Amino acid sequence: MSKIRRIRIKPKRNSAAASLSGAALTERETTVSRITLYSYNSESYFVNFVSNALQLKLLLKENKSLTHWIDFRGEVKHEFLEFFELEFNIHKLVTDDITHTYQRPKLDEYNDYLFATSRMLYVNPELEIENEQISFLLMPKILVSFQVDCTDCIDRVIPILEQGKGIIRTGGTSYMMYSLMDAVIDNYFTLIFKLGDELETIEELLYRKPDKSIMFKIQDIKRAMIMVRRAAWPERDKLNDMLRSESSLIHFETKTFLKDAYDHCMQLIDLVESYKDITTSLIDMNLSIVSNRMNEIMKVLTIISSIFIPLTFIAGVYGMNFAYQDPKTGNVLHNNMPELYAENGYVYTIVAMFFISVLQIIWFWRKGWLKS
Repeated sequence: MSKIRRIRIKPKRNSAAASLSGAALTERETTVSRITLYSYNSESYFVNFVSNALQLKLLLKENKSLTHWIDFRGEVKHEFLEFFELEFNIHKLVTDDITHTYQRPKLDEYNDYLFATSRMLYVNPELEIENEQISFLLMPKILVSFQVDCTDCIDRVIPILEQGKGIIRTGGTSYMMYSLMDAVIDNYFTLIFKLGDELETIEELLYRKPDKSIMFKIQDIKRAMIMVRRAAWPERDKLNDMLRSESSLIHFETKTFLKDAYDHCMQLIDLVESYKDITTSLIDMNLSIVSNRMNEIMKVLTIISSIFIPLTFIAGVYGMNFAYQDPKTGNVLHNNMPELYAENGYVYTIVAMFFISVLQIIWFWRKGWLKS
């Protein structure tokens, strides 16, 4: 019936990485699936895969003149969080927000860096909706992104960076962060359009054959719309905060592109509100159709019952079996159903019942009760 089988919100994870204030780690150390360092400027572009914090520190030191994007995929090990805290004076509350991946989209401004989070919604290979956090650390020459799952939702930025299209290599780290956030917002549109296709399919099925499963499907889609709305509204507020920010880390030229992303968020919110209204109307339509079908069934049963009421009355009257003659005295009881002993009484009764039924059907038909 549909393209998305089940709506599932990704469960929250309790990160094993402790805060960097000296608290002990749990026995289960978190692992990093992939760390990629993209170093570039207007003329150069390098890609390095990093395995430990020391290697990352050396690569950053060797290429101080380049702009860097550090892409973390998977849960972050304690050593990397400690490296960022000590090397770049990142506050421990920020590292806690990175490891506890249930933050709402927001922007936090600090003296030497900015911290931002977004919610990334996408459909996984099992056709279920995932809700994942992506975090950003914005510094003058370094942008760090963190996402728990190794998804490819923001990978469309990599070919643009590799080919040096537009101002992605010259716009600084703020433009790179805008590009990643814009990719996240584009995923919202992809998800919303898929849900819109689902609503169109459900609307067609409602006209053909409504049933209880369609109601559950509509509720799932409405729940997904609420999920997108919860992500889009704070995302819009975060972009507005970036536009109003006076931090030198966000270049003036980047704010022009942020305005476009802000407009996209507004369009997304309008779409979500429209689709939510459609889901509500589909629920009402389903209830109305089911109610009308029940009324049609009750009408048919009522007509059948109405036809059999006089027939049952006749059968009940002649089923009383009062004797026509007193068995003791032999006297004839003229008021006790002489028809019971009529030679063709049964035939006459059946014919009479038939004609009564035909007359009732004709009368119901003229009243329009037999029309669908």
